[in-house]
Amino acid sequence: MIHDGQLTHDERGAAMAAGTIRYWAAAKAAAGTAEEPYAADTLAEALDGVRERHPGELSRVLLRCSFLIDGNPVGTRGHETVRLAEGGTVEVLPPFAGG
Repeated sequence: MIHDGQLTHDERGAAMAAGTIRYWAAAKAAAGTAEEPYAADTLAEALDGVRERHPGELSRVLLRCSFLIDGNPVGTRGHETVRLAEGGTVEVLPPFAGG
């Protein structure tokens, strides 16, 4: 990725959306942080970046997680089809016990 002021670009020079990934519960523990920035156009690209930055336990936790994009559930949609917005938020939600 190439940073140019506020915009982030991929290797081809195309601008990518930048926002925040927030981790909850077991995902937060595995990531070692409550949140971090993303630079990606799709949820799949953002999660690929997460796996590169946090190999190991977080990659395993992500397999069990559900995701909210700007407050909207991703559900069963393919992560490569879920577009991310500039300034958006991805919530990473592991299964919670007790409702």
